[in-house]
Amino acid sequence: MHFGERLRQLRPQRKLTQRDLATRIGMSDTYISKVENDNLHFGDFPSEKFIHKLADVLEADEEELLLLPDKVPAGTWKRVRERPEAFRTLAGLNDKTLDGLLAQVGASDGKAHTKKRR
Repeated sequence: MHFGERLRQLRPQRKLTQRDLATRIGMSDTYISKVENDNLHFGDFPSEKFIHKLADVLEADEEELLLLPDKVPAGTWKRVRERPEAFRTLAGLNDKTLDGLLAQVGASDGKAHTKKRR
């Protein structure tokens, strides 16, 4: 799923129009439309600050929104820099092994628990 698709799913769930959302986060509704329709040029891609605002307004999982446009949440990036060997090892695991490991550490449905911003 692309970032724009996810935004297009979340916005109506909160009963917001593109204009409503744009007003709440201080952007233009034209920009929101471009984001939702994946009609952006390289320099126009959503910033981390924009994504934080979206997560707050949409009561969405901030980490999910950050990862969709290939932005790594600050806390995750910090841990990668602190323990690169651990992340290299995790990246090399097959899905079955990774799911088993996540089950052992208490993650549900093979996905780590993530904090929602409110």
